[in-house]
Amino acid sequence: MAVIERGSVAADRLGSAAVAWLTTVRADGQPQTSYVWFHFDGSDLLVFSQPGAAKVRNVGSNPRVSFHLDGDGYGGQVLTIDAEAEVLDGDIDPERAGAYLAKYDEAIRTQLNTTPEQIRAQFNTALRITPRRVRSW
Repeated sequence: MAVIERGSVAADRLGSAAVAWLTTVRADGQPQTSYVWFHFDGSDLLVFSQPGAAKVRNVGSNPRVSFHLDGDGYGGQVLTIDAEAEVLDGDIDPERAGAYLAKYDEAIRTQLNTTPEQIRAQFNTALRITPRRVRSW
């Protein structure tokens, strides 16, 4: 049974949200939160990162993470996911990478003033985040 059911509020939010907060844990036990772009395929989340980023090191040491979407500003529409993450070493489906880049194409070109190909070359390490528990309100 999937943790996130198709057609649920959680699935709809993950399918439409542009950014999220990913919390990993440093080696000294301190939680560290990063603002991330992501792709949800209906079962797991994909986040690309620069290979030397702290979140990549943190996941390598401790796969337990939290993933959050912002609410509506009044305490509603909050989504929190307890999950396990893994660093993917070159094992990334090209279609999935393409879907991620298509999701952010406009932002890459207009806000970052670069190309999807340049972003993919720079952010060449992927994290797969598998939800274990979902809470929304």
